[in-house]
Amino acid sequence: MYSLPRMPYEYGALEPYIEAQIMELHHAKHQQAYVNGLNTALEKHPALFDKPLVELLKNLDAIPEDIRTAVRNHGGGVLNHTDFWNAMAPKGGGLPKGPLAELLKRQFESFDNFKQLFEAAAKNRFGSGWAWLSIDTKGDLVISSTANQDTPHSIGHIPVLGLDVWEHAYYLQYFNRRPDYITAWWNIVNWNKAQEIIETTL
Repeated sequence: MYSLPRMPYEYGALEPYIEAQIMELHHAKHQQAYVNGLNTALEKHPALFDKPLVELLKNLDAIPEDIRTAVRNHGGGVLNHTDFWNAMAPKGGGLPKGPLAELLKRQFESFDNFKQLFEAAAKNRFGSGWAWLSIDTKGDLVISSTANQDTPHSIGHIPVLGLDVWEHAYYLQYFNRRPDYITAWWNIVNWNKAQEIIETTL
């Protein structure tokens, strides 16, 4: 059965940009609920526990119809949040370097233009969802947005950075000011992890 993934840092490590209380609730309550929901669904077809979660989400059409929606929602919630934790770091922020910086410049003309497009994807997501920088099936970097707990993995993309814009990710600190949360998030982006994903994928 699936268990709650460990956080890569303490709950308060991202302060002042994301408060400890938000991180604790987000991880220990929200992600735990997705883990519980995923396990409950898979108990109906226990052979699926043998498959990695990424494989389940990449092949949703192969999931039995009676649990497909639950796996999509709860499995996506587990995986998306794990990607989100890894996309942040206590001493993050600044500017990307090396091959990632060159890729962003080549595909989006400049880092500032990439940042503007990514922020637009996050700000314009109606309701709950995510903004993503991913590697598509052709090996290009793409910016996208998904609703609810849908994940780029389900269309064969590999997330490089993911930003959670569900209200539970920021409301206790930023209230309804999603743009302020998005602006603050750049101070904790884990460019080293993003670079590692680029290097191991491309």
